[in-house]
Amino acid sequence: MTRALFLLIVLSLSLLPAGPASARLAGPQQAVPKTQARDLAQIRSSRVLKVLVNQSRNSSGEVKGEPVGVEYHRLRAFEHYLNARARDGEEIRLKIIPRAKEQLLAALQRGEADLVAPGELVDPTSTRGLSASDPVVDKVPLVLVGRKGERSFQRVEQLSGRTLALTSSSAAGDTLHEINQKLALRKLAPIKVEWVDPTLAVEDVLEMVQAGIFHLTVVEQPIAERWAKVMSKLRVERKLHVASPEAMRWYVRRDAVMLHASVDRFLQGYKAPANQDAAFERIYRRLYRVHNPLARTDRKRLEALRPVLQRHAREQKIDWLNLAAVAFKESSLDPTARGAGGAHGLMQITPSAAQRVGVSNIANVDGNVQASARYMALIRRKFFSSNQLNERERMAFTLAAYNLGPERVQAMRAEARRRGLNGNQWFFQTERIAMEQVGMGPVSYVNSVNKYFLAFDRERASLEPKGGKGVGQK
Repeated sequence: MTRALFLLIVLSLSLLPAGPASARLAGPQQAVPKTQARDLAQIRSSRVLKVLVNQSRNSSGEVKGEPVGVEYHRLRAFEHYLNARARDGEEIRLKIIPRAKEQLLAALQRGEADLVAPGELVDPTSTRGLSASDPVVDKVPLVLVGRKGERSFQRVEQLSGRTLALTSSSAAGDTLHEINQKLALRKLAPIKVEWVDPTLAVEDVLEMVQAGIFHLTVVEQPIAERWAKVMSKLRVERKLHVASPEAMRWYVRRDAVMLHASVDRFLQGYKAPANQDAAFERIYRRLYRVHNPLARTDRKRLEALRPVLQRHAREQKIDWLNLAAVAFKESSLDPTARGAGGAHGLMQITPSAAQRVGVSNIANVDGNVQASARYMALIRRKFFSSNQLNERERMAFTLAAYNLGPERVQAMRAEARRRGLNGNQWFFQTERIAMEQVGMGPVSYVNSVNKYFLAFDRERASLEPKGGKGVGQK
């Protein structure tokens, strides 16, 4: 080999990226040309700052014009900070893009936005290729949350054999894996993790803990403390930290140097308003109050009602537990319940809705359930039969239409699409339009029924007849 060739090979090797060959960015790989990089100058020129936010109601969301998401306050303050330093014609407006937490960083890496504001702790291994801001909130511990009146815990070892409910993107997952390794060395049973349905965000899990549907969860302490203000039965184990405190941060792409600098300068001087949770507390205080639908008395009621629920569910090709969940939300499984607007009975259906589907007598349980099942099947068939909807979203849209009216829900789907949201997803996407236009009523209704369904579904085997599938099952 000639000396010139040898030097050429050495030079080529020195230009290769450092680090292990196995290191890859999270999510689908899609190269973004450097010409598409948007730093502060390009953002000012476009007059739009695109921000990816966690779609959970804790992090983002507005209810009839009032921000209730904790990141909204900071982001609006950052918008004001940038515009206070703008030249004429360079004022910026925020474009908020809600996504599932586990999708945020990969979307930023692909160049789909300029900034990510997760509102929660994120897995540090998923931040490769990105730059983290100074702390948004520093030294955040993960804490155990249970229900008042149930057993309290002082040491991690006491969780041996217990089950914790976690969202799929929870920062506690890896931590619990490490704890279980230590428990195994001591020949103690591992902590079990129940990964909850993706229709549930962290605040939903906390509500189900308060109700006694789940017994324990682990969340970031600021989130636990915030929701404990509106969920009075939560018990936050402030002395039991399951991991060393970490910082919550915002994230930008590494090539957005000036944006990163502006973010850090803003965060260093930002002070949250003392009353920033006033709207949050006022709006949510009476909403997050689901009950355990499988308490002893309610379980007996459900067992007595099961045959009629299953019969009409089978006829309309609906999961009978969806009908059971609606019945629990509407009447607490009480066939004698009376509501507003002429609604009455187990399913709280009105005479006019029943007549639309050919049922004249809703005074008895059979007619009441038959009318409700037929009406929901009609809504589903006429408005939400698209194969682009998965079954949980299809049921969510059907429930929203059952509550609001199908034409109004269809208009909300169209508005969601117009604004870049997913019109085929109710949870966290189209529901945002409902929150803004009519408030939390229909959103709370769908959320509650969904939680009751999930509570029943966890116990499906014990709720259905032994020796075979329950009728109406998916």
